[in-house]
Amino acid sequence: MRGGDSENLEVREGGGLSQLAARAAAGDGEALDEFLEALGRSRTVHRMVGSMLLDQDAVDDVAQEVLISVMGAIGRYRGQGKVTSWLHPIVKRRVTDHLRRQRSAAALDEAVLPAQRISSMVASRAALRTALAQLPEKYQAPLILRDLEQLPVAEVAARLDLPEGTVKAQLSRGRARLEKILGALD
Repeated sequence: MRGGDSENLEVREGGGLSQLAARAAAGDGEALDEFLEALGRSRTVHRMVGSMLLDQDAVDDVAQEVLISVMGAIGRYRGQGKVTSWLHPIVKRRVTDHLRRQRSAAALDEAVLPAQRISSMVASRAALRTALAQLPEKYQAPLILRDLEQLPVAEVAARLDLPEGTVKAQLSRGRARLEKILGALD
């Protein structure tokens, strides 16, 4: 999210967003509705979530979860600083929750199209190639064979002449490193 967008939201609302949030925090249900509508119209929450996730469907889902969380947390709004500064930790928690759910779902079912998991982490093939090139060779080959060529772990192990357990460990470590590299490329 660009800092100017959140500042423009505050200015555009003439400080009204902060006032709406303060009224909602005091228990005014109508102000809460107006506050949530203003956040929706401005797409502030979508931009904040979109800066942390690439998958547009996930952005929409998490943005909705953020608005639900805002409804529950508005009573803790104190009116200090910008509304977006108050929103940011809520957005971060909902994105983190989403990523945890996604990771645990992927860990439970290794057979579910691992190539889709990787493709959802990257915006383009060029970014993927750049990130893969930065990995040590021992992680590159297993990731390419398993996640891009969709070979079973047993076949990857056979091709690389490694035990299956070693291949699984290299896949796990390689994916973790790849995720860090891709995060740094954003």
